[in-house]
This record gives sequence, C-alpha cells and structure tokens, in this order.
Amino acid sequence: MHSDAANFQLNSHLTTLASIHKIHHTLHRLNLTEDVGQDSHPSACCSRAMPPRKKRRPSAGDDMSAKKSRQDSVFRKHEAPQIREEETFSSKRCLEWFYEYAGYDDVVGPEGMEKFCEDIGVEPENVVMLVLAWKLDAQNMGYFTLQEWLRGMGSLQCDSTERLRNSLDYLRSVLNDSTSFKLIYRYAFDFAREKDQRSLDLNTAKCMLGLLLGKTWPLFPVFNQFLEQSKYKVINKDQWCNVLEFSRTINLDLSNYDEDGAWPVLLDEFVEWYKERQMS
Repeated sequence: MHSDAANFQLNSHLTTLASIHKIHHTLHRLNLTEDVGQDSHPSACCSRAMPPRKKRRPSAGDDMSAKKSRQDSVFRKHEAPQIREEETFSSKRCLEWFYEYAGYDDVVGPEGMEKFCEDIGVEPENVVMLVLAWKLDAQNMGYFTLQEWLRGMGSLQCDSTERLRNSLDYLRSVLNDSTSFKLIYRYAFDFAREKDQRSLDLNTAKCMLGLLLGKTWPLFPVFNQFLEQSKYKVINKDQWCNVLEFSRTINLDLSNYDEDGAWPVLLDEFVEWYKERQMS
C-alpha cells in the first residue's frame, strides 16, 4: 500500500511538472517569457507594450534658435558663391570695362582717357596716372592698348572702376619705394618722348620732372628756372637719369658736388649758375 501511495504521488508530481513545462513552452512561443540573464534588454513584446515617450515641447527660445540656424545655413549657401564671384578677377569684366572707353577700337585714346580719369576721380596730370601707365607698361602717353590694359589690370586684379579706385592708394605708395621710384623715373623718359626722337623736348622734360621731383626735391624750383634760361632745347636720357642721382646724393648747398666727377655738363652748368646766383 505504501508503495502504491508513493507511485501515485510521483505520478502526480510528474503530471504537474509536465503541465508546467507545457505552459512555459506555450508562453515562450508567444514571446511572453523573460530571458534569464538578459534583464537589461527588454523583449520586443515589452517594447511594443511600453507607451511612447512624449517629446519635450520646444520652448519659444528653441524655436527661434532652430529657425535662425536654418536661416543662417541657407544664407551661407547663397552668400559664399556670391563673395567668391565678386572677389575673383574676371577677364570678361575687364574686357567689357576696356571697351567702355575704347569704343570700337582696340585702344583707349585721348577722349576715352579723359572719361576714364573722370570715372576714377584722378586728374590726367596726376602722378598716379604715370604709375598706372608703368604698371600697364603703356608705350605711348595718352593711350592704353587692349593688350596693355588686360595685362596690367590683370596684374593689379582690377576689372572695374570701383576696384581701381580702391587700388589708388597702393599705386601712390609705390612711389615711396626707392627702387620702384627709380624704375618709374626711367620709364617716364621713354613714355613721354616722341617715338621718333631720342630725347625729350625741354617743356615735356620740365613737366615730367615737376611731376616726379617737384614735391620731394627742394632744389627743383631753382633747377627749373635754370632750365628755362638755359640754351638747352632737349634733355637726353643720360642727363635725365643723372638729375635723379643728383637730387638724391647732393646736399642742398651743393657742398659735396665734385666738379671733376662723372656728372654731365648740364649739371656742371647748373651748379655754377646756382653758386653765382647765391653770391650776387
């Protein structure tokens, strides 16, 4: 009897365990069980059962910041190409600019040059025009050819009136460099002379000397007077170049002038004339 009771109790336990296993198996198929050891990772069922998190309602400040950020982004997209386009030198714009003054010719002549000077706000006889001509390597006074214009304005990165106006201070500053000034001074001789002549006529020479040395060489007024009363009708290139050297190296009282030096006769005569004038 005892054995039968034990068997009955065992069978009852086995039946209960089988029922529990069956229930567990059914729950597992329905994904309703939790995996042991994976508490930190909720099942898909739990994820679907969880109510969605409510998004934080943006404040007025957040809305304004987001709106401004979007606007700034759009503005930068449109602004950057425009700035690059404006800052980049354009040969096409430079060419169109040239023909505003050249008309149907391939050269800016006296009439076009007058209008050009008016537009950039510079008098034709201003020394800055000589510096500009030097930059363009212009060969004839009062004329700019198409090739000279494109090459020179390209080196200056100027393709419009406004850009050249903004470069005028730079062109003036070039005169402060002694090496550049000497190059411009030498250039001026060939630029101003008639191309079929080897020398400058005296009137043109005085005008160019006044333009280049009038404000920096205190003796220029008396040297100009000397030229006016002298026998000279023209100035050759050797005389022209030595006048610059004289203005840079000789004292205002001429005390360091060496009459036996390699100065041209023109300057010997000027020194003699000046000393006689001082004594009388």
